[in-house]
Amino acid sequence: MHPLFKILLAPFSLLYGLGVAIHDLLYRQEILRSTEFSVPVIGVGNLSVGGSGKTPHVEYLADFLRTYINVGILSRGYKRKTRGFLLLTENTTATDAGDEPMQYFRKYSDVTVAVAENRSYGIINLMGNRPNLQCILLDDSLQHRAVQAGFSILLTEYSLPFTRDYLLPSGRLREWRSGYQRADTIIISKCPPTLSAENRQKMIDEIKPYPHQKIFFSYYEYQAPYRFQYPSLTTQLTTGTDILLISAIANTDYLLDYLRQKVNTIRTLEFPDHYFFEKTDIGTLKNEYERLNSRNKIILTTEKDAIRLELHLNLLRDYQLPIFVLPLRICFHDKDEEAFQDTIADYLLSVRK
Repeated sequence: MHPLFKILLAPFSLLYGLGVAIHDLLYRQEILRSTEFSVPVIGVGNLSVGGSGKTPHVEYLADFLRTYINVGILSRGYKRKTRGFLLLTENTTATDAGDEPMQYFRKYSDVTVAVAENRSYGIINLMGNRPNLQCILLDDSLQHRAVQAGFSILLTEYSLPFTRDYLLPSGRLREWRSGYQRADTIIISKCPPTLSAENRQKMIDEIKPYPHQKIFFSYYEYQAPYRFQYPSLTTQLTTGTDILLISAIANTDYLLDYLRQKVNTIRTLEFPDHYFFEKTDIGTLKNEYERLNSRNKIILTTEKDAIRLELHLNLLRDYQLPIFVLPLRICFHDKDEEAFQDTIADYLLSVRK
């Protein structure tokens, strides 16, 4: 955002910040109370709107924990067309539950996934349906203070940490920077694949963690793209590949930086975050693909976007478009992965004592 616009929007940010401060005060004075549960609850959230990598980090936790214990994921189900508590099943669609919960459900058949706007009500219903659950992962939890997570993870982007951001609408922060003190652990996400010890320390010095907080550094490792609806059919991105990227995610900068190193050209078709594609958008996608003057061209999308594209599966099949999905996984720098997993294990063990 241009600095002039930030200045013009500053009064609105102050008004927004006043409302946030009052909300925080009500909880600190226990006028509003958070509910604690006997089941371990790990919350994953951020201070800013979108783009920090909550979804892949929740997936990382689910994948790590499901080997040892029964895990459930509770999400709000952003932009879903239903309301109330919903336990995901094979018949659930992105329209019913939202794209992120559907992505969790598709990836991990042994993980229970549910959505609810009211997190307390959601956990009660989730445990009622699955009393054998031993841990609940709370997606986007930091500002939803009606539930007191037993362990709170804060994500912040390496390229734009909360320390350099501003309150909405002049910035992307949903609450004052001081909110980071509520986190037990901070993950600096979307780091470059190579991170020097010097840059790592600079970031730690900038964040200024509290004594109770640990800081870890993660990055995305993109995998081989697979054919839409056919995960066993993969391809390789090469310098001879021309790409039409269709996306409706909060921030594509990290993805585009990766693709620019891999392919020949990139044309983008971008929509607002969590956008539900219309039939006309699929027609636009077809036309844009046909306009690409290349013999080696594909359509590429993210896993989250693929969930919403599935709502137009029949039309996409009729058009016979070569759509590929780019999966990713979370990696940690240096020895952070072992230390992070130990931290999570220590929390779970402390609850069981």
